[in-house]
Amino acid sequence: MDEAMRLMRFFAFSDVIPSLSWLDSLRGLVGDMKKCASEIDAVMATWVEEHRAKRISGNDSELEHDFIDVCLDIMEHSSLPGTDPDLVVKSTCLDMILGGSDTTTVTLTWAMSLLLNHPQVLQKAKEELDTQIGKTRQVDDSDIPNLPYIQAIIKETMRLYPAGPLIERRTMEDCEVGGYHVQAGTRLIVNVWKMQRDGSVYKDDPLEFRPDRFLTSNAGVDLKGQHYELIPFGAGRRICPGVSFAVQLMHLVLARLLHEFDITTVGPEAKVDMAESGGLLCCKIMPLEVLIKPRLEI
Repeated sequence: MDEAMRLMRFFAFSDVIPSLSWLDSLRGLVGDMKKCASEIDAVMATWVEEHRAKRISGNDSELEHDFIDVCLDIMEHSSLPGTDPDLVVKSTCLDMILGGSDTTTVTLTWAMSLLLNHPQVLQKAKEELDTQIGKTRQVDDSDIPNLPYIQAIIKETMRLYPAGPLIERRTMEDCEVGGYHVQAGTRLIVNVWKMQRDGSVYKDDPLEFRPDRFLTSNAGVDLKGQHYELIPFGAGRRICPGVSFAVQLMHLVLARLLHEFDITTVGPEAKVDMAESGGLLCCKIMPLEVLIKPRLEI
């Protein structure tokens, strides 16, 4: 997965001018991508075959069914024509892995960086946790609905630093966008990073980190593609299938980190560098270095 993310950071000439794809082949980018894709596919295929063999042998009755088993169950009862069951299962599982690893890690890193640079927001989050959870137990999944400020922090983080700053789509039929005729088959790239910093939508300091906006003027906005002013996971039928899993995971991890640990920068007056790297994922250029001290005794 690390190699796939590394390759996706490279500029491909064919993304802009398809006829220049030979330049990507000449510098080895196409070969490296095909090799990486083949290796990932082989790993996913092995997992699927292991689960299918377990089901055929009948040795799965005493084992818990995981996500791959659920996908296999669905595909066995699916009657959609022209679909490759293995391809659907592998693709869905890969989306879940990406949603639960790179995207989540990148977003939580940005969230901690923003909180460390805004100590008043960090303190307010801790106060909410202490009020709702106390100091005698850990935060649980069922507590998340009672932590609106934690949810607002995740929303504001993904507004300013969406893990995937660009969303690519291809038109299925001719259409008109902003007075321009767009032919079917055109590759369109949506600049989510820019859209979510639009001052005409977020009128209250759109470039500033202010989670409270999602408790007041933008309180009804969610992360699941229903509101186009905040679409870090995309929208419509092509929205990331792992959005619910990723959001729940980020809420829980951030809440537990802030509840159970005191996290500070290295140095009393140190500010976290917020410079962004280029590429498929919106990552920090400088690694986040922090000091962690236990906050609870449980």
